[in-house]
Amino acid sequence: MIDLIKEHFWLILFFIWGLPLSYYRSNFRKIIYQTEDWKINFKPLFIKEIKGLFGNIYPGNLRYIKARDFYRLYLSIYTVLFLLYYFYN
Repeated sequence: MIDLIKEHFWLILFFIWGLPLSYYRSNFRKIIYQTEDWKINFKPLFIKEIKGLFGNIYPGNLRYIKARDFYRLYLSIYTVLFLLYYFYN
């Protein structure tokens, strides 16, 4: 069992870290596009989402700022994991 975990360590790590991604992205997109409709998760409206992630499109909205900062942190950890995988594998 330990050998299986060692052999598939990166796959397991990416799977575990990726599980909450759809939830965080959904919440962020609902704030960006100012909707509570669940169908926002399937629409390919990326321009405003990218601007909201790297900019500050709602400076007075504390919910947006908190969600944006958390989502940035989450995605930066994802980036670090990919870089570690790339350089150590």
